[in-house]
Order: sequence, then structure tokens, then C-alpha cells
Amino acid sequence: MAHGQRIGYIRVSTDDQNTERQLDGVPVDKTFTDKASGKDRERPQLTALLDYVRDGDTVVVHSMDRLARSLDDLRQLVRGLTEQQIKVEFVKEGLTFIGDDTPMANLLLTMMGAVAEFERALLGTLHPST
Repeated sequence: MAHGQRIGYIRVSTDDQNTERQLDGVPVDKTFTDKASGKDRERPQLTALLDYVRDGDTVVVHSMDRLARSLDDLRQLVRGLTEQQIKVEFVKEGLTFIGDDTPMANLLLTMMGAVAEFERALLGTLHPST
């Protein structure tokens, strides 16, 4: 696999949330930032990132719940990127996916993604617009 760029993806749900700390101190060559709910799969900067990344790049995200709040979306995004020879690195979880991942890595992706989806569902019952 070629060595490409490290592309950061940052997402916050509201305009008043701080984007700076998500990848603070993490080296990236370019960053895409969305201010949108994680429940929305159609996010302009996520779309721009997906159009931008190339074979050999690494997508760096603070945590799984910043990339997707639905387990299906998370798995689809990670699988779609790794099938294009693009690594996906989650800083908080300390996990990197490259496409030929171990059963343990896939289990962790599924479990942690399920937790993010559960948290999203709880927020939806408490704050329907989140």
C-alpha cells in the first residue's frame, strides 16, 4: 500500500461546539469539518472527504461516533474506504482498519459502533433534534 496523506475528519453536532480538540496534536495533512448531526448520512464535508481521499491515504477521526452514529453507516463507511486501500484510524479507540482486519478488530468496530448507535438513540429520546 502506498504512503499517502493523513486526512482528518471532524464532526460536531452544533455550531457552538468546539472542533479544535478532536484532532488536537494529531498530525494531518488536510481536514474536513462538518457541523451536523451524526444521524445525517448526507454531510457535505464527509462527501467532500470521500471524493478527495485516494489509495494509500489514511482517514483520521477522533472517535467512531464522530464518523457515524449508526452501526450500518459506520461499517459501510469503513468497508468502503478500506476496499479502496484507504486506512481508517480512530484516535480515541486506538484502532486502525486496513481492510484485512482481524476478527477482534471487526468485533470491536461492531461493538463500539453499536454503543454509538445506542447513545444516538438515547439522545434522540431526550433531545429529538440532536
